Amino acid sequence: MIAFTPEQVKQIETEGVAAYPNECCGAMLGTDMTEAGVTRRIVKRLEPLTNAFQSDEQYHRFSLDGRELIRLEKLSGETGLAVLGFYHSHPDHPARPSEYDRQHAWPFYSYVIVAIAKGKPVDLTSWLLDEATELFNQEDISRGGP
Repeated sequence: MIAFTPEQVKQIETEGVAAYPNECCGAMLGTDMTEAGVTRRIVKRLEPLTNAFQSDEQYHRFSLDGRELIRLEKLSGETGLAVLGFYHSHPDHPARPSEYDRQHAWPFYSYVIVAIAKGKPVDLTSWLLDEATELFNQEDISRGGP
């Protein structure tokens, strides 16, 4: 499970709306807490990132800038928070990973997708890539905070 505050959910939705009709993207920093064998990802901070994909393809693709990933790692070290994963929007497309998303995903990270339909947020989902099968499994989302 991944836990967001209502304000964090709103921020992801707002970024998706602002980027529409293109995809937004960002990173989630926080901590993993395990109790009784169940791990919860607690998002403490969202970091908007630049969609570095070719500008004429950003309506259906996003790419992360390597320099921003290095900045994220430095920020992670400074704050003591781990990079838990990444979020992006799907303009006029369901909040489920595309084949492109699957091919470019890494295990461990959560991948949050906000669906933006005609400029309005309509769905928010999270996914984890299974390293063995190389397929995504949907991750539960808590929207009430840690």
